[in-house]
Amino acid sequence: MSKLRDAVNNVDLKRFRFWFQLAAFVLFVYGGYLAINLGNSLPMFGCGYIREGRAGVCYLLPLQHQLARPWGQLFGYAGIGVLTGFGIFALWFIVLNKGWCGFVCPLGTLQDWLTSLRQKLGIRQSGYTHEQFRKLTWIKYVLLALLLLIPLGIGGGLWSHEVGAPFCQICPGRMILPLFNGDVSQWTIDFSTPGKIVLTALGMGITGLFIVGAFVKKRFFCFFCPMSALHYLLSKPALLRLRKDGSKCTRCGDCYTACDMEIREIADDVERKEIMTDDCTLCLKCVAACPEKGALKVDFANITFFESTEEGFIKRMNKGIRK
Repeated sequence: MSKLRDAVNNVDLKRFRFWFQLAAFVLFVYGGYLAINLGNSLPMFGCGYIREGRAGVCYLLPLQHQLARPWGQLFGYAGIGVLTGFGIFALWFIVLNKGWCGFVCPLGTLQDWLTSLRQKLGIRQSGYTHEQFRKLTWIKYVLLALLLLIPLGIGGGLWSHEVGAPFCQICPGRMILPLFNGDVSQWTIDFSTPGKIVLTALGMGITGLFIVGAFVKKRFFCFFCPMSALHYLLSKPALLRLRKDGSKCTRCGDCYTACDMEIREIADDVERKEIMTDDCTLCLKCVAACPEKGALKVDFANITFFESTEEGFIKRMNKGIRK
């Protein structure tokens, strides 16, 4: 058991995560060709606009359609379907917590690939000031609120169905992920109604911003992702957890340097044991970059399976983990 624990703690996280993300990407973009169907309540961006090949659908798409039902139905028999879908979503989420973002989400993986390309080209990344970070972190909650309220307004007759599933219309996943199946049909502006014109044009602009932003800033889109906000609101009972022992922390800052999301609390906060914040993607880079034994660790159902060690730190640093 000791040898197995050492092997896990000394793992080349960068290599392991690359292959895990690649396998997850192939599964969710092409798994449908093998008749794999994991449902429509997945806690990550398995895009429902992929006509063929998808192995599952992001929960935000059916959620918006369900909330747009007439209120008489929504708060009646149709509410059972909404609660069922939400329950399945919660069960999926509770296993990996925000590890869905750091290891599984196709849009997150694409951002990491763009970061790798930028690094190979020798282009410097940009960053945020602490004040910018503090302001940006609220945008995903605003988008989540709009994602819920606009469909509810449609169901209540406050505005037209032409703006149905509003977030999916502007989500970069709608335009980018179908490309991997040879589908370019989403790269158009829908002129059928004024609302469709606005949303699809906005979607094209946001997609361009996603590509450019992800190329110059690690995990650029994750700061604004409403799925990430929904994750955090449900994260308390999740089985996979990031914990910190502040008594072992020297505040060297290596974890902050490794963090794609530039979360200062991971280095500065020595009081909280539950150190995961709403912007965290549980990529585990902070644990891999920490040189202090047990200062940072990852538990599954209160059982530690990966923690920081000096030996693991030295091995990973020699392989250039912080590049």
